Amino acid sequence: MPCTTILVGKLASYDGSTIIARNEDSPNGVFTPKRFCAVDLTGRTEYRSVLGHLTVPLDEPQGVPYTAMPNVDLSEGLWEEAGFSRRNVCMSATETITTNERVLGADPLVEYQPAQGTPGTEGYQPERPGGIGEEDMVTLVLPYMTSARDGVRRMGELLERYGTYENNGIAFGDKDEIWWLETIGGHHWIARRVPDDCYVTMPNQLGIDRFDLADALGDRREFMCSADLADWMEANHLDLTLHGDGAPASVFNPREAFGSHSDSDHVYNTPRAWAMQRALNPHAPELADAVGTPAGTAAGRLTPESDDLPWARRPERKVTIEDVKYVLSLHYQGTPYDPYGPLGTPATRHLYRPIGINRNGQLAVLHTRGSEPEATCALQWVSLGSNPFNALVPFFANVSDVPAYLRDTTMRVSTDSLYWADRLVAALADGIYGEAVPELERYQQAVGAAAREVVLEAERRVTREGLDADAARPVLEEANERIAAMVRERTDALLDKVLHLRSLRMANAYSRSDN
Repeated sequence: MPCTTILVGKLASYDGSTIIARNEDSPNGVFTPKRFCAVDLTGRTEYRSVLGHLTVPLDEPQGVPYTAMPNVDLSEGLWEEAGFSRRNVCMSATETITTNERVLGADPLVEYQPAQGTPGTEGYQPERPGGIGEEDMVTLVLPYMTSARDGVRRMGELLERYGTYENNGIAFGDKDEIWWLETIGGHHWIARRVPDDCYVTMPNQLGIDRFDLADALGDRREFMCSADLADWMEANHLDLTLHGDGAPASVFNPREAFGSHSDSDHVYNTPRAWAMQRALNPHAPELADAVGTPAGTAAGRLTPESDDLPWARRPERKVTIEDVKYVLSLHYQGTPYDPYGPLGTPATRHLYRPIGINRNGQLAVLHTRGSEPEATCALQWVSLGSNPFNALVPFFANVSDVPAYLRDTTMRVSTDSLYWADRLVAALADGIYGEAVPELERYQQAVGAAAREVVLEAERRVTREGLDADAARPVLEEANERIAAMVRERTDALLDKVLHLRSLRMANAYSRSDN
């Protein structure tokens, strides 16, 4: 599943929070309707995947309710994607990543094999379940994890036991830490703690560029991995590091060992990391003069096609929620690569894959605020549809239910659903982008401001009345309903304005009227 992720450590964020954010994008030519919901675990004792045909027993007493962003059409499974549990820990899964033939040959993916032949006859081969994938991961881990580190541990145990049929990156967060896990082949994995003073950019590529095996197999302060990773790497000659520069022998570059360096990466993946880093570090000298520079022609410069863009970088200033929304909506504004811009040529404007693409299904920003009480510290910000045309809306995660405007999405197009309303706005505004931008910007700012006002009012009430998490829940659910009602009113108004503008530009328009 094509996606884009940004992770922000607590010392890099504007309010001391940890921030995990990811666009979930559908494949080319496909649009996957999404909804926001709260999940009750009552009666759940096992899980069976749709794509992998895998059954996993669940320890229900250890699970707690959680929020999620599942598919509306469940024919390919839940795909719950992102959310918070009642423990105020969060998870985002997954960022599809790339690998190479050496890895896949040494540890093949665990793919589903249907039964062959007829039971009881010679040559019959029973069904062989596949491993776990994006369809399954949030469901199997989020309700049971107790911290970000514990999420890595549980995810790693599942990967080692069942394997996976795809290459993925997964984020785990709590109020203190963010961890990023990358699957390596069918059963192996690595994970790294996001530095507190950095942000991380992930664009559908294996991203971690430095790993310390000694720490991962020892104290696990900053790194974790599958138990046999070192022996497996040595047996299959996967470490490509030229040890001799003074670095410890245990330190290597996973991107070189496990990742890909294909030509398609240079138009589909690396430009997105470059665009995000250029936005958050606009004065970085290695990024400043890179626009329009082909890969490998600017010494010391990082271009959209550079393979060595850093995984983690310190921002020039603290990163806000608005910054996160902006970078996950980017379409290369101000460069020759912007499909809506006046610069460049028709070829350059469609050279690189945008972050804010038509196929954005949902954006979940998981905002864990350590300065807030346990009852109110978890905010799940939600956007639906194509990000350049929508607004990012906060909802309290410590709830038993969410507003119907986001929860009750169906496969039928209807303005009763925020998902479909946002899709309609985007489809109409795309053809009149220049005229629609002022309306979109006013809408986005107005929604953000009004929603923040409701959030602050609810937080003050919870603090004033000294409510614990259980007692605060009705207050937070009421606040979420107020936010949803406001968003619906403003989205309907935006749709009306964009429809009017687009109708004026219809091909059968004529200047003379009957009045």
